[in-house]
Amino acid sequence: MEDSRQIENLIYRYAEHIDNGDLEAVAELFREAEIVSSDHDSRLAGFDEVLKMYQLSCRLHETTGTPLTKHLTTNVIIELEDSHVDASARSYYTVIQATASLPLQPIISGRYKDRFRKVKGVWIFIRREMFVDLIGDCSAHLLYDVQSLR
Repeated sequence: MEDSRQIENLIYRYAEHIDNGDLEAVAELFREAEIVSSDHDSRLAGFDEVLKMYQLSCRLHETTGTPLTKHLTTNVIIELEDSHVDASARSYYTVIQATASLPLQPIISGRYKDRFRKVKGVWIFIRREMFVDLIGDCSAHLLYDVQSLR
């Protein structure tokens, strides 16, 4: 499989894991990486910090053990560096959600800026910077007040 497709699959794997409520698998994707939000002066690095952040922020619903979301990742632009061991990507995300009390709707949208490295033939995340552009009703998804994102 070509490098850009492997990287694209890695980006989509994040959405799959979080929508399945598998926060440990999400954290594993960032074992050698950092997640940054320069808008909020936040930097988390490695499995333990990333796992803790998701455990403290992502509401998993009892009925399914998932956040009842679908993270849609679009407009993926991947740029391989000449070394073929480093790459970057830009993409959009939109999270939709439906619960017993919340009709299906988009709840948040923004952008990812990612960095990757190929280690022993496998692409891994090195850095993910998250930007929040639009915020709706995140009360059934997040365990903190969404107003803190504004």
